[in-house]
Amino acid sequence: MEAARQYNVHEAKTHLSRILEQVATGEEVVISKAGEPVAKVVPLRARVKRTGRGSLQGQIRINDDFDTLPDDIADAFGTR
Repeated sequence: MEAARQYNVHEAKTHLSRILEQVATGEEVVISKAGEPVAKVVPLRARVKRTGRGSLQGQIRINDDFDTLPDDIADAFGTR
């Protein structure tokens, strides 16, 4: 694993746009003050791309008795 690039506060303020571009491509950046690391800028996780409704049609089967509770559980919940 490659070490994160490190910038001091002045460099970070001066080159913030460039730093954000680096982070957007997956790099991690460390910002230091007086030579001591104080912050790490990391990319956000990408949003999960949801598929459209019905995309699993034909791949999942639900049994006809799916909504039927076994007798002992129905008794425990008082639904009988």
